Amino acid sequence: MTDRSTDLVTADDRVAAGPLEIPAGRSWMDKHGRAMWIALARIALLVVVLVAWQIAAGRWVDPLFISRPSDIWAQLRDWFADGTLGTNTALTVEEIALGFALGASAGLIGGFVLAILRVLGDVLDPYMIALYSIPKVALAPLFIIWFGIDVKMKVLLSAATVFFLVYLNTAAGVRSVDRGLIDAVRLMGGTRRQVIMKVLVPGAMPGVITGLRIGVPYALIGAVVGELVASNKGLGYLMLDSASQFNTAGVFAALAVITVIAGILNLGVNLLQRRSTRWQAVAGE
Repeated sequence: MTDRSTDLVTADDRVAAGPLEIPAGRSWMDKHGRAMWIALARIALLVVVLVAWQIAAGRWVDPLFISRPSDIWAQLRDWFADGTLGTNTALTVEEIALGFALGASAGLIGGFVLAILRVLGDVLDPYMIALYSIPKVALAPLFIIWFGIDVKMKVLLSAATVFFLVYLNTAAGVRSVDRGLIDAVRLMGGTRRQVIMKVLVPGAMPGVITGLRIGVPYALIGAVVGELVASNKGLGYLMLDSASQFNTAGVFAALAVITVIAGILNLGVNLLQRRSTRWQAVAGE
C-alpha cells in the first residue's frame, strides 16, 4: 500500500515540474526555494518594465499615448484620496463577484445535468453552441432594454459570459469520464448518487477547474463592457471618462486596478485547483 501523503506530494511535484523535468520527492527548502526564486524573478521583471516605461515616456514615445508609471501612481493616489477609487472599485468587484458566482453556478449545474441526461444534452447542444457563439458585447444593448443600466445589467451580462465557458467545460469533463469506472461502481452495487459523487464529480473536476479559470477574466470582461456601454460608476466608467478627457494616466490607472482584481481572482481559482487535486486523490480511493 502506498502512503497517501506521499502520493499527494508526488502529484504536487508533477504540477511544479516542467514538461521535460523529472519530478522527484524534494525537500521543503528545494520546493519553496524554487517558488521564492520564481516570485523574485517576476518582481524583477515588473521593476524592469516599469523603469523602462518611465524612461521611454517623454524621450522616445509621446506620454499622451503611454503616460508614465509615476503619473499613473499619482492618479491612483488622487482617486484614493477623494474616495473615487474605493467607490468605483467596490462596485466593479461586486458586479464581477456576483456575475461570476451566478454564471459559474448555473454553468456547473447545467453542465452536470445535461451531460448526465445525455439525450436532453444532445438535443440542446447545438442551441448552446449557437448562443455561445454570439459575441457577448452584442448582448449589452438588449440587456439595457431588459434590465436598465443599473448593477443588475452588468451582473447578468457578466454571468451570461461566464455561464457558457463553465457549462461547456463541465459537460466535456463529465463526458470524458471513463465508462469502465462507472460500470465497475455499478457492478459493485453502487447507487446512482455514489456513481455521481465517487466517479463523475472527481473525474469531471479538471474540466470544471478549466472552466472556472477561463471564466474569471471573462467575468471581468462582462462587467467592464457593461460599464463602458452604459454606466456612470465603476472602473469601466473611469476608463471611459478618462479617455474622453485624454487622461491616459487615468485609463492606465483603471486598467491597473482591473489587473490586480484579475490576479486576486486567479489566485482564488489556483487555491481551489490545489484543494480539488487533493480531494480527487482522496475521493478516488
